[in-house]
Amino acid sequence: MKRRLVIWTVAILTFCIFSYLMDPFDPVWAGYLESPLKMIAEDLLWVFFFSVIISEVSIFIDSILNRLLPWKNRTVKRLLIQCILQIVGSILIVIIVNFIIDSTSESLPDMDSRKEYTLLGQWVATNIIISLIISAFNTVDYLLANWKETAIEAAQHKLRASKHKQAAMAAELQALKLQIDPHFIFNNLSVLSELILEDQQLGYEYSEKFAKVYRYLLVNSRKDIIAVEEELKFLDSYIFLIEKRIGDGVIFKINIQDEYRSMYTLPLSLQLLVENAIKHNQTSRTNPLEIHVYTLPTGELVVANTFLPLINKPDSSGVGLTNVIARYEILGYTKPVIEKTEDKFIVKLPLI
Repeated sequence: MKRRLVIWTVAILTFCIFSYLMDPFDPVWAGYLESPLKMIAEDLLWVFFFSVIISEVSIFIDSILNRLLPWKNRTVKRLLIQCILQIVGSILIVIIVNFIIDSTSESLPDMDSRKEYTLLGQWVATNIIISLIISAFNTVDYLLANWKETAIEAAQHKLRASKHKQAAMAAELQALKLQIDPHFIFNNLSVLSELILEDQQLGYEYSEKFAKVYRYLLVNSRKDIIAVEEELKFLDSYIFLIEKRIGDGVIFKINIQDEYRSMYTLPLSLQLLVENAIKHNQTSRTNPLEIHVYTLPTGELVVANTFLPLINKPDSSGVGLTNVIARYEILGYTKPVIEKTEDKFIVKLPLI
């Protein structure tokens, strides 16, 4: 109803303005305000009645076309048909109202035919202009409503897509965090069975360390980040298993500055990189693999190993370096830096 009141108001104002502009020098305007109040009231009532009729006819035409010939289908055709129907409707309204007035009024003043046709033409032109203005108003309102609806739908679609993407990324991250190299379990169980046969005390100690490592895997694998200090404690137990499994074929050097121990890294990142280094390099007593874990003043945690590539490359399970990089990327942190020289392979993990 508010929209209709606005349209009626626009129609009334347009009717009054264009009625005056059609012939501003007409003697009628000079003494109009001095006319009897009853006559002014009747004129205003006719203006209101006429404006409402034009408005409703214009609204009706636009609503019919919105259903039968929407703007999005054929814009030019719709514009032409709408303009033609508005013009025809305006002319028909003038003809019908004029016929009713001629049929019902007995005291109409005599008027020169030329003057009468001039007034009729002015009336028709005013009606056409009013109809087209109201039609333009309806069209703009319709297009704005559709634009708003489309914008809301696009925003909702974007929000749903964002939620789906976020859920997919969360699922992918969870899958990455729960990845455990099957070789890790198999190798350690094999070593444990051998140690139990050779040295029960050492086998017991090995099983305790293995339990700590596996407990850490289960408890902390679901976390996004973890303190460097906690990761180093886990790495210490993990190194024990490595040294018992490989012996003198690998040498570890841990050098982490105290100020970086309270910072954060990704859980299992050190274990995955150490396991990756051992898997892809030779480990012999004559030429042991050196793995150095240290920090840089730039706030990076570095895992560097000597480059001693195997002659026969092992089958990769996809766990290790790829896992760490993918998790950094999904969480939105700066990606690790990989450097490779003739004798070293270096991975720099940004501390959080």
